[in-house]
Amino acid sequence: METLFSISSSSLFPSIQPQKHTPFIPISLQLKSQNWVSLKSHDFKDLKQLIVSKNRGLKCMSSYEGGSLENGVKRKNLAVFVSGGGSNFRAVHEATVRGDVHGQFVVLITNKHDCGGANYARENGIPVIIYPSTKAEPEGLSSNDLVAALSKYKVDFILLAGYLKLIPSELVRAYPKSILNIHPSLLPAFGGKGYYGQKVHKAVIASGARYSGPTIHFVDEHYDTGRILAQRIVPVLANDTAETLAARVLRQEHKMYAEVAAAVCDERVIWREDGVPIIQSKANPNHYS
Repeated sequence: METLFSISSSSLFPSIQPQKHTPFIPISLQLKSQNWVSLKSHDFKDLKQLIVSKNRGLKCMSSYEGGSLENGVKRKNLAVFVSGGGSNFRAVHEATVRGDVHGQFVVLITNKHDCGGANYARENGIPVIIYPSTKAEPEGLSSNDLVAALSKYKVDFILLAGYLKLIPSELVRAYPKSILNIHPSLLPAFGGKGYYGQKVHKAVIASGARYSGPTIHFVDEHYDTGRILAQRIVPVLANDTAETLAARVLRQEHKMYAEVAAAVCDERVIWREDGVPIIQSKANPNHYS
């Protein structure tokens, strides 16, 4: 992990000191079989005891500082990135309030200070950070300052919810396998730079595709190319417009993002040996999707 630089005096976070983002260390890395490995992570500073068992692989036991525990799992700190209304953010936030997601939003990042998602965050007591710094948003942070700010908030996972800027490589490297994005098509189809919002749904209809639907994937340094975690199929009807298809897909986005956020916070995301992430069922731990 790279060294983080201190935030400048003009920053929104003048109190942050130079520090290194602590790498994620497994809480429980338990060999399910020859093909399945469960990776569960937290900050290294919380690691208290390491136990190696010949029969059950490597297992780490930890002591947590703060945060409620549920079945031995710490409540996760979530950051969200939005550029617009943030309806997916609202859906997941409501799920955290209900207790369906064992996590809490501790900060929102946006490139538009007055967007609907940012205003919703302020109304709910969630701090708002502007990123990146532009002529329109001169108070925005630099990439290094952003990483330092998220470290200060002790962010475990980052959710992108309609954020239209490319995530900086500094952030991708600082949070490996910890940044998720939701896209309104069945990736890898209709993804990449320029494919967002209504443009996606217009392209789907114009192609003659009979099915569409949302995709949740891990974020890498490019648009929409990270490993796919979850998808949900939505039919494309003969008389669909971009608006009607978008509304149908969005309903599934809200449900799926809350479900995936719950799985992430419960540490039920499993990485196969071939690098493909899957989700372990909460009701039946022997079932994966």
